[in-house]
Amino acid sequence: LRITRYAYRIKDYTMPTMQIYKEFKFDAAHCLTKVDAGHKCGNMHGHTFVLEVHLGGEVDPARGWILDFNVLCDRVEPIIKLLDHSVLNEIDGLENPTSENMAVWFWDKLKPDLPLLSKIVIKESPTSGCIYCGD
Repeated sequence: LRITRYAYRIKDYTMPTMQIYKEFKFDAAHCLTKVDAGHKCGNMHGHTFVLEVHLGGEVDPARGWILDFNVLCDRVEPIIKLLDHSVLNEIDGLENPTSENMAVWFWDKLKPDLPLLSKIVIKESPTSGCIYCGD
């Protein structure tokens, strides 16, 4: 039944809308500059950050994908290299690098080259992070 439904969609030239994502990791230090005095995050500390970049759109019927994962990596990896083993506060636009500010920063950097960008997930620990779905 699944093959029949899929073949039917190809015949009618409609492909499903799907989401794909790729995960990237980087290590960086930061301190939060807008916290109350004595807050532990006001001190310089580090995280192994996990970035998820999500894209959404119709599957290209000729190729069978939304976008080649290699293209996605080519767009994201230069940004990851900029941040890896850095002090985030020293990066333009990340002077107060909260997860929320980082999510918007990544969105603004990636959206021009990845028009199908649908969501940014930034995790500063396995249990804490931020999800941003654009403006």
